[in-house]
Amino acid sequence: MHDVEGLLLGLTAALAWGVTDTTAALASRRIGSLRATVGTVLTSVAVLAILTICSGTTLPGDPAVVALSLACGIVAAVAYLAFFTALRHGPISVVSPVVSTYGGLTVVLSVLLLGESLAPGQVLGVAVATGGVVLASVSFSGGLRRARPVGQGVAYAIVALVAFAALTVVMSGPIRAAGWLPVLLLARGANAATVWLIFGVSWLRRPADPASAAGRSMDRRAVGLVLAAGLLDIGGFIVFAIGLQVSETWLIGITSSFGPVIAVAAGVALFGERPRPLQWLGLGLVAASVFLIALG
Repeated sequence: MHDVEGLLLGLTAALAWGVTDTTAALASRRIGSLRATVGTVLTSVAVLAILTICSGTTLPGDPAVVALSLACGIVAAVAYLAFFTALRHGPISVVSPVVSTYGGLTVVLSVLLLGESLAPGQVLGVAVATGGVVLASVSFSGGLRRARPVGQGVAYAIVALVAFAALTVVMSGPIRAAGWLPVLLLARGANAATVWLIFGVSWLRRPADPASAAGRSMDRRAVGLVLAAGLLDIGGFIVFAIGLQVSETWLIGITSSFGPVIAVAAGVALFGERPRPLQWLGLGLVAASVFLIALG
């Protein structure tokens, strides 16, 4: 395995996704998480379709690869909807780091399901990550008996992190068997179809209130934010998928989860979020766990 190449690809994906988190949060709060997700996945499918046509790439002929790719797309739809909803409810400075712990869960799943090795330092990192998530996502202002989630977005973030970890592990097989581009195209096609189905049902049952998220118009700024989120996201996903093809799954899962450093800074700078001391400690533990697992 090309560890240095995998490390660089994972970090590149992290950078792209860290900026995506901020852009997606702005878009979700402007037009609603479902509409932002729809626009983002549509952009990504268009990019992948263009790359497939220009490169002359053909779709996989193995039914098992096709089935797994489509299944990954459905799981990705759940992950994206949960994540964009988490970003809309916020706080982004907590939501994004919580989702980033999918890297630690990916390590565990890679060992259990793929037979990849896990060093003692990486075991410690997973434990530290768990403690960090608890501190970052729960408020203890009234004591342990009155502990409560920091924000409504945290529950959605936990759903997203589990889905992203499962997606990372499952996608590695089809990508190594058929290449990253055809697998991504199939997965994103299924992703888009699922999201658009949900959007269609939601649109038919939309509230009459024009002030609701479903009734907000797609102005130029909203369109720009959605396009930017889609391009950044698929750019990150392309280098992420290439990383899964050339390196170990656990390494790509961990290094690609560094992005929340950018999201935390954006949450403080753009949204005026002020994490409490215990939450800062939790975020610090999450960051430390990433290094422990990567270097362990």
